[in-house]
Amino acid sequence: MTGRRMQFDADLTACAELVQKSDPDRFLATMAAPVPARPLLFALYAFNIELARAPWASKEGMIAEMRVQWWRDVGAEIAEGKQVRRHYVATPLARLLKPELAACIDTMAEARRWDIYKDPFEDQAEFDRYIDRTSGSLMWMAAASLGPAEEDVVRDFGYGAGVASWLRAIPELEAQKRIPLLDGTLEGVQNLACKGLERLQKARSQRASVSKPSAVALLAGWQAEAVLKQAIRQPGRVAQGALGQSEFRRRAGLMRRAVTGRW
Repeated sequence: MTGRRMQFDADLTACAELVQKSDPDRFLATMAAPVPARPLLFALYAFNIELARAPWASKEGMIAEMRVQWWRDVGAEIAEGKQVRRHYVATPLARLLKPELAACIDTMAEARRWDIYKDPFEDQAEFDRYIDRTSGSLMWMAAASLGPAEEDVVRDFGYGAGVASWLRAIPELEAQKRIPLLDGTLEGVQNLACKGLERLQKARSQRASVSKPSAVALLAGWQAEAVLKQAIRQPGRVAQGALGQSEFRRRAGLMRRAVTGRW
């Protein structure tokens, strides 16, 4: 991130406040990261919140599509080195994100179009693409901005973390009349959690391919293993919205990983 560090101006402060309010887990992970990494992480996570909200901004599909397209245009402007439209998230993001990574914004936005409509995923491949292009791409942009890393390894970890987050979001998605799972049976939930855990463990087996500076980005997935194992043992917790750890375990687990660097 050499040459891309910046002080916390009003925009970055607003980004941090948005993350603290709307994505408290990633806020904690960012505060556990080294100070120089925080501006980039706050800008990226604030962008992720804004993009995730875009499909839900209106019940009118066309308006929601326009909101998502707005972020695709921002990504294109960053990627092409153009002047980026003034926005409290887009402005610092453009300063901090490497242009070659901005292409991920387009695939993230394309994936988020699924959230606009109420159609189920066509098959496992479409679901996997959604998780990879949302959770995986976000984690890759963060990791690659902070240091050298093997993309496949980061994306494997991002997939596992993404599945864990997805399982925790099931009750809310269903309340919004979405069909979030290909197989909503207890066995189907267990199989999905097992797949996420396998990808997580695969990434960890190649830990050496992610540099120490880059590994800071993977702190955001610190709860994934516990959540996935919980879903495997007690899949009924998914529908109940009861996945997750106690506040003490959450914070202790994060601090342990931050100190040891073992994501």
